[in-house]
Parts: sequence; structure tokens; C-alpha cells
Amino acid sequence: MNLQQIMEHPQVTVVDVRTVEEFEMGHYPGAQNMPLHRIPYLMDDIKHMSKPIVFYCRSGNRSGQAVAYLHQHGFESIYNGGGLEEMFLIKQPQ
Repeated sequence: MNLQQIMEHPQVTVVDVRTVEEFEMGHYPGAQNMPLHRIPYLMDDIKHMSKPIVFYCRSGNRSGQAVAYLHQHGFESIYNGGGLEEMFLIKQPQ
């Protein structure tokens, strides 16, 4: 599945791993903010989110770190959406 198909999934959850300040300056519609440094403490919350989960940040680096960390801890159906600009290029659900 490509990112467009994942984003069209009816149960998709979108997570922004940027700082609270970055998130407040603008974010993908419906995204939840979970700053990267908080991911280890939020794993139980992430475990209970609707899947698939798409993580993004400013450039795709921090979201890639989050996805790699979560994969190492057994999480599945999680994806790196890249940067915020890339996310806005994806057709948004109606």
C-alpha cells in the first residue's frame, strides 16, 4: 500500500511528532500531537489507537525515528508519512 491508500483507510490515525509549538503553528487536519521525545511514554496510548497510524514531522526525520522505535517494540501498521508539506500533497479524506 502506498501512503495515499493508507490515508484513505477509514480507521487511519495521524500523529504529528513535532513539538507542541510547531504543532500549534499549523498541522495536518485531525492530527494528534505526540512530540518525539514523549513517544516512549505514550506507547500504551499508541497501542490503543485506530490502525493504521501515520506519523509525520517537518521533514520526515523525526517521524522516521518514531516509526523505527515503535517497530523495534513490536508495533505494526505504523507508517512514516514524511514531512508536513508531503502530507498536504496527499488527497485529504472527504
